[in-house]
Amino acid sequence: MPPCSPEAKSNHIRTQMKRKNGIVIAIDGPAGAGKSTTARRVAHKMGYLYLDTGAMYRAVGLVALQRGVDLDDAEGVAALGEVLDLAFETRDGQVQTLLNGENVSEAIRTSEISQAASRVAVHPEVREVLVTRQQAMGKDGGIVLEGRDTGTAIFPDAELKIFLTADPGERARRRLRDLQKTGESPDFESLLADIRTRDARDQQTQLQRGAWPAPDAVRIDTTGVSVEEQVDQIVALARGENGRIDE
Repeated sequence: MPPCSPEAKSNHIRTQMKRKNGIVIAIDGPAGAGKSTTARRVAHKMGYLYLDTGAMYRAVGLVALQRGVDLDDAEGVAALGEVLDLAFETRDGQVQTLLNGENVSEAIRTSEISQAASRVAVHPEVREVLVTRQQAMGKDGGIVLEGRDTGTAIFPDAELKIFLTADPGERARRRLRDLQKTGESPDFESLLADIRTRDARDQQTQLQRGAWPAPDAVRIDTTGVSVEEQVDQIVALARGENGRIDE
C-alpha cells in the first residue's frame, strides 16, 4: 500500500485530530538551534500556550542540586519531578519559568544547570514523570512545545512537527551570547566541544527510543536565518494545518 501524500495526511489530521483549543505544534532540535526563542514567538503570534519542556528538566536539575540529591539517582530525581510546582507565565511580554512561585528563568540557564539537566534527562523514570505532566498540559491543543523529542515521545500525534537545526559553530556562538547575558564568561571552544558532546549523547539517547527527528517533521536549518523568518515560516505552516486559524 503506497504511503499517504502530505496533503492526504493533513486532511486526515484535520478530520481526526480536533482539539478544543487548536493544534499542537512540537518544535524539536539539538542544543542551541534556536528552539526557545522561536517557540515563544510562534506561541505569541498564534495566541497559544508556550511550554519549554527543557526548562522542566533544568528545574529538576536545579532542585536536585539545591537539595543534595544525586543526579545519577534515577528514583530520587524522579520523585522530585512528581512534586515540582512548576508553571510558565508571561510577564511584561517575557515568558518566565516559575518554580514554587519563584522566577528561575535565569537561574536555570547557567552552564552548571545545563549539565545537570542533561544528566537527569537520561533517566527513563524522570522522563516518564515529566512526559506525563507535559501531555496533560497540551492534550487540548493550543500549545507550542519545544525540546528534544516533543514530536516523538511527548506528542507523536502533534498536528505540526518542526525540527530546527544549525551548524555546531553557530549554535555555540548563540550559547556564548546567552551565557554572557547571565554574567558568565565561557570559552567558545569549550562551548563548541560541549555542543558536540551533547549532540552525540542526544543522538544516541533519542535513537534508542525510535526515529529522531520524527519522519514527518518539517526540517528548518536556522544557520544564517533570522528568528523572524523562522517564526513566519512556522506560523504559515500552522495556519495551513488548522483551518480555524484566521489569516
